[in-house]
Amino acid sequence: MLLLLLGYDAINWFDGRFSLPTPGMLAAPCEFIDVVVTERAAVTGDQSAVAITFAAPDGSPLPAWSAGAHIDVTLPSGTVRQYSLCGDPTDQSSYRIAVRLIQDGRGGSAEVHSALTVGTEFQVARPRNAFPLAVGGYNQTTSAVRLIAGGIGVTPILPMLDMLDRTATPWSMIYCGRTRDSLAFLSELARFGDRVTIHEDATYGPASAEELLGDLTVSSAVYTCGPPPMIDALRAALVDRPDVEFHYERFSLAPVVDGREFDLRFASSGEVVRVAADQTALSAILGARPDATYSCQQGFCRSCAVRVLDGAPEHRSTALSPGELDAGYFLPCVSRSEGCLTIDM
Repeated sequence: MLLLLLGYDAINWFDGRFSLPTPGMLAAPCEFIDVVVTERAAVTGDQSAVAITFAAPDGSPLPAWSAGAHIDVTLPSGTVRQYSLCGDPTDQSSYRIAVRLIQDGRGGSAEVHSALTVGTEFQVARPRNAFPLAVGGYNQTTSAVRLIAGGIGVTPILPMLDMLDRTATPWSMIYCGRTRDSLAFLSELARFGDRVTIHEDATYGPASAEELLGDLTVSSAVYTCGPPPMIDALRAALVDRPDVEFHYERFSLAPVVDGREFDLRFASSGEVVRVAADQTALSAILGARPDATYSCQQGFCRSCAVRVLDGAPEHRSTALSPGELDAGYFLPCVSRSEGCLTIDM
């Protein structure tokens, strides 16, 4: 799954350890790991999604991860994309991702499908988790978990199932897609029996929020990953349920909320560009500097980070470290300002 915007009504924190970028340089993860593709397999009946399994070339253990985590993948072309891990978190001998081919996308999924063949070497960053499954801890009060997956959004959900079983947490799941042939990992889900409900939109129409949520008891938790309309419908349905935790991960950009116009000034040239109220600062930057670096566009990967030389940014992401914030770094894909920002470009 290509990972884009993440959000939580029950706040989730992650530990992102990154090197502080030098002035004028973009923020980047502190360590990438060499890996090699060991297995490749179609995981949908229509062949639209492929699972890629990879390991360290020398067979050494890969860094540990937990259900809900994702990795930054540097493809052979140098393109960086974010994908959820969907293998077994207890097995450090390999990682697995699954990617659906998006015909009119930005090219990342097409490169995965064409270039990541068995034997191909590439690099990934250490796993990060901003969609953790918060169950099984001390004084845990969650009575049951409802899992809701839309299409390839099943990828971060899949590793959660065994974890829920290991912690003896009651759970149920609904998995929605256009057709059965478009749904991934059905053979792996079959072992969970009637705890997993398959919903085909082509046969039954899109599932309502009520169908998606099922019967939620007090202290239930909902974990969902899918397209924005599904996420928005669930949020609306749960607005009057403060007794239910709501954790979500979406794979499409969310609209700008409560945006106001502001200006960006490029320090190198003095050029000023206007950021519209419903536009991201990154979009405005790309209009003037189309070669600017970016990837996820959701305030997580940090590849678009720029340094603010003057002005007060309104940070709308927790991905930057305190040191990076003190150094003036800013993520234009999500963050904004109420006044002009002079940036180091």
